Amino acid sequence: MELPGPTLGRKSKVCYQYHQAHPQFGLSRAADVGHYHYGDKHYMKPARVKMTHSLVTAYGLPNHMEVCRPEPATFKEITKYHADDYISFLSRVTPDDVDDIARNSAHFHVGESFPDCPVFEGIYEFSAISAGGSIAGAKKLNDGHCEIAINWGGGLHHAKKRQASGFCYVNDIVLAILELLKCHSRVLYIDTDVHHGDGVEEAFYLTDRVMTVSFHKFGEFFPGTGALKDTGIGKGRKYSVNIPLNDGIDDETYRFMFESVIQHVMDWYRPGAVVLQLGADSLVGDRLGAFNLSMRGHAHSVEFLKKFNVPLIMLGGGGYTIRNVARAWCYETSLAVGVPVPEELPWHEYFEYYCPEYRLDIPASNMENLNSRTYLENVRMRVVENLRSVAHAPSTQMQEVPHDDFSSEDDMLDEEEKDQRITQKMSDAYRIPDNNLSDSEDEGGGRRDRRDYSRYRSRASDSGGLVGLDGAASGTGPSKRVHRERHSRRSQNEDTRGRGGSDKMAVDGEEGWKDEDESSGLVGTPVKPVPLRFGAVVDGGSHPTLPFGSVGIAGGVNANLGLGSGMGMPTASPMGVPSSMEMHPNMLAAVGLPSTGSAQSVDGLPVYPQPNLGDAGSAEHMQE
Repeated sequence: MELPGPTLGRKSKVCYQYHQAHPQFGLSRAADVGHYHYGDKHYMKPARVKMTHSLVTAYGLPNHMEVCRPEPATFKEITKYHADDYISFLSRVTPDDVDDIARNSAHFHVGESFPDCPVFEGIYEFSAISAGGSIAGAKKLNDGHCEIAINWGGGLHHAKKRQASGFCYVNDIVLAILELLKCHSRVLYIDTDVHHGDGVEEAFYLTDRVMTVSFHKFGEFFPGTGALKDTGIGKGRKYSVNIPLNDGIDDETYRFMFESVIQHVMDWYRPGAVVLQLGADSLVGDRLGAFNLSMRGHAHSVEFLKKFNVPLIMLGGGGYTIRNVARAWCYETSLAVGVPVPEELPWHEYFEYYCPEYRLDIPASNMENLNSRTYLENVRMRVVENLRSVAHAPSTQMQEVPHDDFSSEDDMLDEEEKDQRITQKMSDAYRIPDNNLSDSEDEGGGRRDRRDYSRYRSRASDSGGLVGLDGAASGTGPSKRVHRERHSRRSQNEDTRGRGGSDKMAVDGEEGWKDEDESSGLVGTPVKPVPLRFGAVVDGGSHPTLPFGSVGIAGGVNANLGLGSGMGMPTASPMGVPSSMEMHPNMLAAVGLPSTGSAQSVDGLPVYPQPNLGDAGSAEHMQE
């Protein structure tokens, strides 16, 4: 039996982004996006992306789309939005760096004091892979190589400019939208995650070139933002659209809200491209969710948006019952390419995790819907009224698109290396631990996605239950509390600070750094700006930003809304001396190493002892 869909009759040209380990480096670095691990008891499990890819492959969907292996985003690409000091911290920190974590934990919201965002092995590489897939998808759309781009490893919508939040470290969505703005005057962002897309909304809260629309649970729920009255500031006023929902919303009511709001947005705003975040925690039975959407109800947004024939990026996001996440994202991939898939699951690597039904469908439960038709209609009317007060399809000045100076460093690889692919044998050499595939503390009959809600009764009252239209919640919602154990220590022979050219942060020797304009809150730069098409402005220096001051994005994406001061000074990367290099005696003396004459020799190569820096053994002394 095949699962039908209204869009299966029209096939789209789809580019599917999935990062696999490069055979040049083996499995020790640049691993599969699904091989990273937040911690044994953490809710976020990147293995769900590999489970999705395995199911997509088993259905034969790669035969109907272009499968791309995106390169990790570089430091310069990531710092088009994020703060240099924050990304530099992520690039160097490891679980063993207790002092570094303690010094910067409160500043960057990472570490044991913030259990949602632990420091795990490969934290920077994982974030760069996630961002690289979304940026690559945006470039494919800009170049006209596809109609739909997919990156299930992306959609990390909570990350802020200089802070981690809600399991997210780098906001790949913002980076992808910035890429789309080079060729499109207006971009629409739609968020269907059960949690509010606060990080993306904050980045574009002051502009009319990006409209953000978020359907989310609101109230005493993370992150506590996204009230109906939060509509933007300055030129961005009325361009942030929030639809606060209550527990138990089902397919019918969700479809009513989505179609009525998005139809009006598409008719009035007329975006040149759409970014759709498909967080699967809005599915029924999610460990952190509270909605009652079936697989088809969750995928309806894909079906509806395909009708407009607008370039579309589909991204992942939340989702913590991972077998349901893989089912939903696989089905939505089939809708994107327009190929029907059978309901019976084919045999593949993770087949046993779908017991006992071994079917693709995720039916809704009997959970009570606390969203009345009257409440939803009032929300819809308020949203439509706000949209009517904004300019119809706001325009921007058109300019020539410059050369992209921030393309991936891997563009310099030989064509032979680009054509290499990881073999199945190499992929099988790495086995994901079973505890990384578990989506529940109880894997027995009491699974969350099969809970019976018939014994529950509505407890809605004036003080709780239905949320008011203005979303007057008492403060910020609670954190995604996670009781985790520290991840296993990094292997003895692995040096994460020397991982490839993209890890050379090269912040020393850069020409100038950012400082903050206290009067406007904008982050400026002393370098000469380079014009972009549609009026966007990007600094041409080594610390790229997008102030957009000349195109009406007041404050720009670099305005750090509510996050304190602006960019800090760059810090120098640590210095290391490879044991296999001959160095001049004067250079060795400058860093406290003995000359080559006193070095021990192993296999004909000089091996030096640890430098003895004495009292001056600091990073500053090493720079001098």
